[in-house]
This record gives sequence, C-alpha cells and structure tokens, in this order.
Amino acid sequence: MPDEETFPCQICGKQKKISDLVPAGLIPASIVDVMVKEHPKWSPEGYICQDDLNRLRIQYVRDVAKNERDEYASLEGTVDKDIKVEDHLPKNDYIAYNEEMTFGEHVADSLAGFAGSWTFIGIFTGVFFFWVILNTYILLSRPFDPYPYILLNLALSAVAAIQAPVIIMSQNRQEKRDRLHADRDFQVSIHTDSEIHRLHKKMDFLLTNQGHKLLEIQDIEIEMIEELIRKTS
Repeated sequence: MPDEETFPCQICGKQKKISDLVPAGLIPASIVDVMVKEHPKWSPEGYICQDDLNRLRIQYVRDVAKNERDEYASLEGTVDKDIKVEDHLPKNDYIAYNEEMTFGEHVADSLAGFAGSWTFIGIFTGVFFFWVILNTYILLSRPFDPYPYILLNLALSAVAAIQAPVIIMSQNRQEKRDRLHADRDFQVSIHTDSEIHRLHKKMDFLLTNQGHKLLEIQDIEIEMIEELIRKTS
C-alpha cells in the first residue's frame, strides 16, 4: 500500500497523513472563531489535524457553557433588581389623598355615611313619631308644637338643608377617589403590560440564542462520534 500524502497541520505544525486531517474549509464558523483567537494566521486553505480539531471543539463547548452561566447570572440579577417592591409597584395615590383631607372633609364624609345608614333612618323615624305622639296625645292641654307641627317641619327642613350639601361634598370627593383609583388601575395595567413584554423578549432571546448554540454543540458531538466510529471500525 503506497504511503499517504502528508500535509502540515495549521495548529500544531506537524506533518499528518491526509486521512488524519480535515480541510479548513469544512470547519464550522463557530470553531473557526476559536481557532482565530489562538492562531490569528489561520487560513481556510490549509488543514487541521483531528486531535487539534477535537481540542478546539471541546474548548468551544466549554466557552459556550461559561457564557451561558454568565448570561444566566446576569439575567438572575436583573430579575432580582426588577422585582423590588418599592420599584415594582406604583404609588398608592388613594392613601396620600386620605392623608391630605381636612378635618371638615372627614366630618362631611362621616355625616354622609351616617345619613345613609339604617341607624339614621331608625333614629329619624323614632324622633318623628315621638314628636307627633308627644304633641298630640301627651301634651293635650299645652302642646309646644300642635298640629300641623310647624316646628317639626322647620327642623326637618333645616336638617335637609344641611344634609344635602354635606352629601354632595362627600359625593364629589368620592368621584375624585374613583378617578384616582381608575388612574392607578391604568398605571398598573401599563406596568404589567411592560413587564410581560420585557419577559417575552428575555424568553425569546434565551430560546433563540440557547437553541442555536445547543444545535451547534449537537453537531459537534455527532461529528466526534462519527470520527470515533471510523477509527474503531
């Protein structure tokens, strides 16, 4: 059997048989990048021996694993920073609004709440009937407010006159609170939409980047297995 032709390996410089060499033009670009870092004079016209090629393949896989760990650590740090409560949630304007209310506004809200309760209705009904019974049946000789109960009507009119603006003031503040609540809901929705969009971008980046690198690593493993099979057969 004639001797095989030999060529120098561009990495180690040793003369190798052609069966132990791989043409430089067949090397994947990812492995070429690793070669160029170690050997800037790398030429796509030469050859590289199997031993050096396998070493560079392993080096590439290690570099990919290291970069993945660094990217994961960076992403984990970014997520930890983003989920801080003070930075993540918008300010509660409703609490600030309540703290800025004056004493008169608090009193108006309390009176409006009391006037719209069953307690007020019960007290009002009890006073009304007691007034009528007192001036109709108990004080028969000298009632202080005989029928048609003009003094009672005056008192009821005064209560209604005071109650109406108090209720209106309370309703106006309730409308303002509702607007603050709606504005806060809008801010939360915008914030949530932004966070979901950022998470989608991170996931797309990780899936695309890692998927591409995993396919390259898989191709390298398949090539190394095929070479091992050829040597042992």
